[in-house]
Amino acid sequence: MASFFKFFLTLALLVLVMGSSTNAQLSTNFYANTCKNLLPTVKSVVQSAISKEARMGASLLRLFFHDCFGCDGSVLLDDTSSFTGEKNANANRNSARGFQVIDNIKSAVEKACPGVVSCADILAITARDSVVILGGPSWRVKLGRRDARTASLSAANSGIPAPTSNLNQLTSRFNALGLSNKDLVALAGGHTIGQARCTSFRAHIYNETNIDASFARTRQGNCPRANGTGDNNLAPLDLQTPTCFDNNYFKNLVNRKGLLHSDQQLFNGGSTDSQVRTYSNNPSTFSSDFVAGMIKMGDISPLTGSRGEIRKNCRRVN
Repeated sequence: MASFFKFFLTLALLVLVMGSSTNAQLSTNFYANTCKNLLPTVKSVVQSAISKEARMGASLLRLFFHDCFGCDGSVLLDDTSSFTGEKNANANRNSARGFQVIDNIKSAVEKACPGVVSCADILAITARDSVVILGGPSWRVKLGRRDARTASLSAANSGIPAPTSNLNQLTSRFNALGLSNKDLVALAGGHTIGQARCTSFRAHIYNETNIDASFARTRQGNCPRANGTGDNNLAPLDLQTPTCFDNNYFKNLVNRKGLLHSDQQLFNGGSTDSQVRTYSNNPSTFSSDFVAGMIKMGDISPLTGSRGEIRKNCRRVN
């Protein structure tokens, strides 16, 4: 998870104006009568994928984060002659992964309930299942989203905060979409699982001082200083338990062992320090706030009703 989550400032007004009417159409029992075996069908495929590669859980969670400026499945679309999709956006290129797992889930769901369940909802369920399988909290996922018919490379490039973002940039983007500073810190805890590429943390480990010196040297061992050398070399976002969903990410921040610049900004003498410290000492508080943040994020401007479509193949529009 080498970057932060996909939140677009340009959608802020839409969220504020339309949020209440669109969110009311999402429901935890949306498919109760139309796809009764949806949840076990999805979880079975997710469990299989994570059993083969534990890192996949973080990759699937990240796909949901990067989709959820509108939670509309746009991140899954391949490029077409009419639009350039988001898979080659700066934050996704050579980084976003798990698309084949989503394809496998969609195939299984289509066999059970053809033409019923959106790819956007599959992403939401898959994110929850990934967290649970890796030891994190569970929650009832609100469903009823529909899939976008297009995607935007430029919007993804301009809207996803870079791993070099400072605290003000992070809080401003979250706040603009109705997400609080507490939501920001809690959702950043998703970095308790997964890995990041050298190119995303090189500047932090070589050029900055708000980092434990021993930790920096360790990470430098697999991330050369020169740009273009070892750019795709990986390091765990959580030094201690990279495949276990827990609160060690926050303990790392308190000890100045955040891998990304944007991670360590959350504990660097600023307004979010106290929240980080709270989560480092209280895993149950982190879990409950993470769940609240995930539900809130999933409510951001979904396509519902007759808008969008239910894709047959998550990689292309019908």
